[in-house]
Amino acid sequence: MIPIAKPLIGEEEINAVVEVLKSGMLAHGKEVEAFEKEFAQYLGAKHAVAVTNGTAALDVALKALKIGPGDEVITTPFTFIASANAILFQGAKPVFADIDPKTFNLDPNDVLEKINDKTKAIVVVHLYGQPADMKAFREIAEDYKLYLIEDCAQAHGAEFESQKVGTFGDIAAFSFYPTKNMTTGEGGMVVTNNDELAKRADLIRNHGQAEKYLHVELGYNLRMTNIAAAIGRVQLKKLDEWNEKRIENASLLSEGISKIEGLTPPYVDPRVKHVFHQYVIRVEEEFPLNRDELMTKLREKGIGTAVHYPIPVHQQPLYQKLGYPKDICPNAIEASKRVLSLPVHPAVGKEDIDYIISALKELSS
Repeated sequence: MIPIAKPLIGEEEINAVVEVLKSGMLAHGKEVEAFEKEFAQYLGAKHAVAVTNGTAALDVALKALKIGPGDEVITTPFTFIASANAILFQGAKPVFADIDPKTFNLDPNDVLEKINDKTKAIVVVHLYGQPADMKAFREIAEDYKLYLIEDCAQAHGAEFESQKVGTFGDIAAFSFYPTKNMTTGEGGMVVTNNDELAKRADLIRNHGQAEKYLHVELGYNLRMTNIAAAIGRVQLKKLDEWNEKRIENASLLSEGISKIEGLTPPYVDPRVKHVFHQYVIRVEEEFPLNRDELMTKLREKGIGTAVHYPIPVHQQPLYQKLGYPKDICPNAIEASKRVLSLPVHPAVGKEDIDYIISALKELSS
């Protein structure tokens, strides 16, 4: 089986964890602080604040900005549900704008249509590892005096016009879940160039504690452990190499798939470095099998696949209970019926790619 995702854990990560275990300092400590510093330096950012997971990173980022009840925050419905749920956590209202059908990222033009006097912020998701149009979103945020939050959960090391994502907005959130381009097992990171936001994020993740047993505001226990950070420090050193392998694999896949009628390989914006957290094709009507039938046939041939994402967020039962219309964001709805993720991770070799392309060709006839 060629799996759709595979975390790569080697002897270096194992040894780093063993050293932490031997030290006895298992919770938040020097390993976390070193990881924060190294991750910020890698991005070219001023501050990085490590937390327990990517959802916590989004939650802390929004809380640091003091998003609250009565506020509206515009985001995409074509993403993992955490991007929108983090807005609900604040008592604020997610407002869904449609996506660009080529990139699958949030459409700046539709965002403009959704802005009103209650709009406080935009959460931009860099979906599948492809940066959104950050030039357009920065201009919108500046023109309308909105906070700009980057959800970089799928885009470690991705770049827009040679600048790494996570450094464009007021604040950003990363995830280190095992399927991501780098992992800490579970973990997340809040990134910002703003001193005050970094200070607030640090308070929020640690019981609102300004110093030991001095609690200045309501906070949580969202600290990363030294164990997780030790893994992350090793993984960060390998990230660029792994991303280049993903890009190489994606190029080979696109070369073969572009010759198969009814399958559309991913579009790559010429301004970006797409790091292919997922390699996502569209299964068009002309293809002899529908998307779900194709998934079944590929699985029978030992090829792992997935759909990211089969149900737009606004159509999820939770959001239907909240009263969101089902028929908004037609591009997101159409994409949810067509997208199919194929293996692209660094453990995928040339023989695997040749086999995947061969299988798709066979199923196309």
